[in-house]
Amino acid sequence: MNKPVIHVFRHEAMATEFQVRIAGEKRAYAEQAAEASFMLLDRLEGMLSRFRETSEISQLARLRPGETLRLGEPAFACLKIAQQMEAATGGAFAVAAAALQTQAELPQCALNPERFSAQCLRGRLEFDLGAIGKGFALDRMARLLAEWSCPAHLLVAGGSSILAGAAPAGLPGWSCGLGEDDSPVRYWLTQVSVGGSGLAVKGEHILDPHTGRPAPRTRRAWALADTAAEADALSTAAMVLDAAELDAVLAPEPSWLVILDEPAGLVWRGARPLPPPVTGG
Repeated sequence: MNKPVIHVFRHEAMATEFQVRIAGEKRAYAEQAAEASFMLLDRLEGMLSRFRETSEISQLARLRPGETLRLGEPAFACLKIAQQMEAATGGAFAVAAAALQTQAELPQCALNPERFSAQCLRGRLEFDLGAIGKGFALDRMARLLAEWSCPAHLLVAGGSSILAGAAPAGLPGWSCGLGEDDSPVRYWLTQVSVGGSGLAVKGEHILDPHTGRPAPRTRRAWALADTAAEADALSTAAMVLDAAELDAVLAPEPSWLVILDEPAGLVWRGARPLPPPVTGG
């Protein structure tokens, strides 16, 4: 059987390279769909980046306790997912963790779903969506590609965030590695997201929200989940949690799987089945 034709498109955003790979479509149509997803990505970055003074995240940081800001739907939705992941991980993931470098305790905000607003309850809302924003963007891009009737797609953000849609025709999935794209440890991915966290690229940038100090884990962690936002947040939490804490977080979530890079090799934790490995090169 002939290999399927896969169109690859690239775009710089959120301080990294995003890739959209589309199979089963003519190139002209795939290019239009990818361009639409990149336009959406740029809009999301304008709303979510703490480095943009006009972004809603930057505006939140200027609120005083008691003040409220109306948010657009994307920013509100991303913060809501972040709060849900903070609760699910026992606080091991927190978008305000970096605020502990300038504040004595984590800031707090309350989200109002009826008004799409956020109220500052305590401290300065210094949110860093770096550990969830790329995954959230991939989820929204995948939703847009579904509207374009491009189900066979693979979305990648900097190699650390991956969202796989339907498999290309004739293949069991998308061949993806853990870590770099040429990684020898590869799996066939379909309808799943993978998030990776580690210290190799940015050093000790992952902070334990409980202490404000660098995360105790010194090697890499990957997480598999139904959405890219979940996978990104979970992989960050896995850098903070010890084995017993991680098992407690994973126990009620059968759709989650964490892969830890331990000195003795890769260790799998969680109930989600591991995707089939790519064999034979």
